[in-house]
Amino acid sequence: MTRLPALCLVLLLSACSLLGGDELEQVPIGGEPTLDGVPRALWPYYQQTLDWRECRGSFECATLEVPLDYAKPRGRTLELSVLRRPADGDPIGSLVVNPGGPGGSGVGYAAAGSSYFGRALLRSFDVVGLDPRGVGESSPVECVGDDQLDAFIASDPDPDSKAEFRRGHRLARAFFAGCMRRDPALAQHVSTVEVARDLDVLRFALGHAKLTYFGASYGTFLGATYADLFPANAGRLVLDGAIDPTLSNVDESLAHARGFETALRAYVGACVEAGSCFLGDSVDDGAARIATFLQDLDSSPIAGSADRQLTEGLALYGIWAPLYDRGYWDLLDNALQAAFEGDGSQLLALSDAYTRRGPFGYTDNTMQALIVVNCLDHDDPVPDSEIPALLPRFEEASPTFGRILASGLGACGDWSVDGAKGGKELVAAGSAPILVVGTTRDPATPYEWAVALAEQLENGVLLSRDGDGHTGYRSGNACVDDVVERYLVSGIVPEDGTDC
Repeated sequence: MTRLPALCLVLLLSACSLLGGDELEQVPIGGEPTLDGVPRALWPYYQQTLDWRECRGSFECATLEVPLDYAKPRGRTLELSVLRRPADGDPIGSLVVNPGGPGGSGVGYAAAGSSYFGRALLRSFDVVGLDPRGVGESSPVECVGDDQLDAFIASDPDPDSKAEFRRGHRLARAFFAGCMRRDPALAQHVSTVEVARDLDVLRFALGHAKLTYFGASYGTFLGATYADLFPANAGRLVLDGAIDPTLSNVDESLAHARGFETALRAYVGACVEAGSCFLGDSVDDGAARIATFLQDLDSSPIAGSADRQLTEGLALYGIWAPLYDRGYWDLLDNALQAAFEGDGSQLLALSDAYTRRGPFGYTDNTMQALIVVNCLDHDDPVPDSEIPALLPRFEEASPTFGRILASGLGACGDWSVDGAKGGKELVAAGSAPILVVGTTRDPATPYEWAVALAEQLENGVLLSRDGDGHTGYRSGNACVDDVVERYLVSGIVPEDGTDC
């Protein structure tokens, strides 16, 4: 999941010079696209014309048609929603963006571009967002209704009895059965590889020889997958908050455990350092206080709203959400203090923001798409019988969240659809330089993932931000912002290993 929407520490090269966006040289990135390498059966999709129309006030919208199954291009098709935010100046091209998830709306990301992207990018590019297949306005995957999704999300994340494990599996089976009952073909064709192929159709329809792209969080996996499939078509790609595609289900969950523990301890440490911390007098005490609170909710949920209780599962999301952005730590302070006194309303509100739940139900299908896409991309669930043996590793990685993350290893095992085996290096042999951004205390995409992806990509270039929160660009570090914008606008590739 991505962020719900300082100075440079070390300057290693002149590209990180803190010059303002107005001083960037705009380098055209166009060129005539060709159909070389595209199977003839796909030509009609590549040759389509986007019919732009005004929408949402000052934006332009269009529909992109793609095959449901690229192996059967003459079969069922999907219509994908595209939004363009015209450049504030003379555009040098299109910047295609994805906010992560999986399940995040590219359309919404582009529409909110003024909040997410700097002036240099907004002046130089038409910012283009695509709702991936199965997401938002692009044939959204919908497996269950709001009541069932509520039960699924609020369920016990740390089952400690056979009965609790059975209940969790019943909820998961009901979810996946709903996917296959409502639209089984769609549910089996929303993988990241298929979305990456859609991006290449979009690139051609936009009239570009190469794709210029900014992807955050899961959007880095999508961008790296695109570059590996179409290295000759990969132009300037920024992958911010990178995912390591080689990790198994177990190793990825272990890294998440370490990442969230690191972020939590940074949060508690800031409280302790400020003095009179409500969590305790040390980081260990504060982390233990939060762990005990979660455990108490397992047996005794507290009031969250007029008709909903704050369960351990919902509290977990409420705690995780502010760890994505240091600017939200004050909110977490207030929410935890209230919850310790029996009022879970603020923590429930943070949880709802994380899961996209409004006062009258879910505002989009983000959570449902996230589950389906993840299970299609990673086909290595762990049987319940093997989880106890893994607990020591997870508890060592995260005393607070380890058991919870270990318990979720079998989630996709309740679906009968075979997904990708995962664990594949994405090399993108022969591509242009690809900029990979990692943040040292990122809870959701740990820094070592960015290091690993930059090493795997044949032409990966690592940019590091020393800081808290999820992703690096526009996170208060002028050095990172400057390097990213110079790369995208002027094609200036920083030295591999640049630290900010």
